[in-house]
Amino acid sequence: MSRILTFTIALMLFISCKSEKKNDQIPEVSASSELATPQVRENPLKDAYFGEEHLHTGVSMDAFIAGTRIGPDEAYRFAKGEAVEINGMVHKIKRPLDWCAVTDHSEFMGEAYTLRNPESEGYDGEIPTQFRNATNYQEALGLYKKYVLDVLAGGDNPHAEFWEGWEAVKSTWRSNFEVTEKHYEPGKFTTIHAYEWSSAPNEGNSHRNIFFRDTIVPDIPFSSNESKDPEDLWAWMQEQRNEGKKVFAIPHNPNESKGLDFPEQTLSGGPITKEYVETRASMEPLIEMMQIKGNSEVVAEFWKTDEFADFENAPSIQKFNERVFEKRNFVRYGLTRGMKYQMDLGTNPFKYGFAGGTDSHNGSPSNVEEDNWLVGGHGLADRTAEDRAKNDMDGEMTVADMNPGALTGVWATSNTREAIWDGMYNKETFATSGPRIKVRAFAGQGFDTSMESYEDIIADAYQKGVPMGQDYKGAEAPQILVWAMKDPIGPNLDRIQIIKGWVENGELKDKVYNVVASGDRLQEDGSVTPIDAPVNLETGEFNTEKGDPELLGVWTDPDFDPSQYAYYYVRALQLPTGRWNLFDEIRHGVKFPERIPKTLIERAWGSPIWYTPSE
Repeated sequence: MSRILTFTIALMLFISCKSEKKNDQIPEVSASSELATPQVRENPLKDAYFGEEHLHTGVSMDAFIAGTRIGPDEAYRFAKGEAVEINGMVHKIKRPLDWCAVTDHSEFMGEAYTLRNPESEGYDGEIPTQFRNATNYQEALGLYKKYVLDVLAGGDNPHAEFWEGWEAVKSTWRSNFEVTEKHYEPGKFTTIHAYEWSSAPNEGNSHRNIFFRDTIVPDIPFSSNESKDPEDLWAWMQEQRNEGKKVFAIPHNPNESKGLDFPEQTLSGGPITKEYVETRASMEPLIEMMQIKGNSEVVAEFWKTDEFADFENAPSIQKFNERVFEKRNFVRYGLTRGMKYQMDLGTNPFKYGFAGGTDSHNGSPSNVEEDNWLVGGHGLADRTAEDRAKNDMDGEMTVADMNPGALTGVWATSNTREAIWDGMYNKETFATSGPRIKVRAFAGQGFDTSMESYEDIIADAYQKGVPMGQDYKGAEAPQILVWAMKDPIGPNLDRIQIIKGWVENGELKDKVYNVVASGDRLQEDGSVTPIDAPVNLETGEFNTEKGDPELLGVWTDPDFDPSQYAYYYVRALQLPTGRWNLFDEIRHGVKFPERIPKTLIERAWGSPIWYTPSE
């Protein structure tokens, strides 16, 4: 059956489902009154708000099979800093989040209705009972492969045999909607209506998280059961926009995409066209830089001159599903390849800002502190230190290669749904590998860093330049103002770098520049004198004396060529800290493979600033 015909049938099913239950739609509540809430403080210079953009609860069937029973309600309470029972352990994060999006899989929302509701017709059926009674990893793994992995990879039947139809899907989506509304506290804690579209053709990851700006959302989310092709997802999103909904998508963990995230042809085998690049650029402002399943910036194998490329690359990904590392699966390649498309077709389809999330399947948003990863992220697979030391999470990687996940920081005028969504859509974002490091960058001319206050420096920067995620339009070499602030409970910062990418004579190139370093360690040749700040391997304590809490500087591109397309993004590095497995070893006496590092250099990535040659 052709992709167009499949998509047409899916749309007819959606329309039929909606027409049958017109009076049962999710209410289309205007969000204008929320923006006008008088008690919400607004800052025109913007504040950084930290949040979770990728999270699964027991509403996701794969999470349910693995033992997760908590739903969005408990997840939002966890995000607010409350203690919640996860995998049999009462647990909490050290600091509340500013915002959170629960992104349960759309593919299995109907099945979740049956699994989680005793009043449903199939609740006591054989297979749902098996799901609920699975108590060990191997048993759960068999169910997961049959009813999740095989389906996502292209199985004949998109639903489990106990699926109760579209009304079950609608009921689950409505329930998630209601809980998301319940926990929204404008100015204090923001929730965002969202879900995950989980396409995995040939077991390559082509997943997207879908975000809505307000309460105007569809009755039923579009899933990869209707189509595994992102072009069909974008067509559905455009229909939503035509109806007044505001929506965008975030692709995630391209490191597992097998070339699908930065392709040379469409999923159906056609050429990348002008329409394709324009549509993709409109629909996808951000890409997920890092999550539990690895860092997707670069991998040391292909970026040998980047001394910090060997970071949470999760090499055991390559043990499963033929997901071998290729340069085209990493974000820095995608950013540069996108400029080549822009040169050829007029639009950059990969003109992404950066986001970070966990992809936790425990319903525990942003449980990202290395010394607080006590319950893992995937139910029965990694719930104890012993599990984390010895288990493979079949179909993905060795658990020891996983990490607690990442955060998204958004520069926004207020902590409201609209302001957070707008900040993401406008790409004024940054991702961190877990710490609450803050970073900013502006490109322009004549920045003044001698002003007494941070506020004055930022006001001057907005007046003289453009922030992260935007386009520098000057004719001279851009001056880039960079600023970073340490996590209040973490170590000091080591340095700020700028990564530049460009296209030269058709060749994709990139280079790392050291811009500011703590303790005046930046040398004239651009190198940085090494800093000795070891972690105490007996206690996990990090160095508290070396490095700087704040770094600020202005850098001018010494290699600027006004005829070349280019981008610039910031990478801020902190001093070393203990990796999560070190704390497992200290607390529980378990032993991890020798190849697993005991320390790491956490970091933050600021969204790129782009340069396009004038015609």
